[in-house]
Amino acid sequence: MLLMETANRIQKELMLTAYLFEYPTEDWWTNLLDYAEAAREVERPQTREVLTEFFEYVVESDRREFEDAYVRTFDFSQNTNLYLTTHNRTDFGKQSEEMLAYKQLFLDSGFDIDRELPDYLPAILELAAAVPEERAEYILSQVRPKMELLRDRLIEAKLPYAFLIDVVLTEAASLVGRSAS
Repeated sequence: MLLMETANRIQKELMLTAYLFEYPTEDWWTNLLDYAEAAREVERPQTREVLTEFFEYVVESDRREFEDAYVRTFDFSQNTNLYLTTHNRTDFGKQSEEMLAYKQLFLDSGFDIDRELPDYLPAILELAAAVPEERAEYILSQVRPKMELLRDRLIEAKLPYAFLIDVVLTEAASLVGRSAS
């Protein structure tokens, strides 16, 4: 949580969003209330509202039911999984190229990913939170079309995770405005 305390506004929002997209492990549940508290301190009112409401939803949920819903949403659904190269998978050669491009995003930012595939949305959000804003803007612009597709599918399925994608897309747009000025 120390990293969260020293993060700037955008980094904090990206880290909180990444956290909410991660698989709810025992450690995840242990840290839930600390992250929920950090969400209450988010500066941007609209983002704070989305994040705090989502954390409240999780806290009020039955743990087993929440985990089952998470698995159904992201692990058992080809349409709404968190691996961004699988959403339009019609050409495995193209998917391999996309995977290499995602891997390159990490390497070019001075990071390597060893526990997840490089197209895993929470890992990409954590990467964007760990780099300077100009680099974060570039990373988020590269994944924006895939995030928009995932958002549309989450909306179609009436899943609250769509609001978290909105937080990321809003942050990405605010970075574009910053670097242009």
